[in-house]
Amino acid sequence: MLGWALTFLVVAVIAAIFGFGGIASASAGIAQILFFIFIVLFVVAMVMRALKGRTP
Repeated sequence: MLGWALTFLVVAVIAAIFGFGGIASASAGIAQILFFIFIVLFVVAMVMRALKGRTP
């Protein structure tokens, strides 16, 4: 998922360089959403691993 976020970020930067404002803002928005989803899933995975690693 982080790879997709980086891909959309690169597309946004390239579109911004060539002056396509609508495509750049849409791609940047998608990249931002994917990045935050990745961060949330990463934190959830780390918490689950920490909880699963402890045995009562």
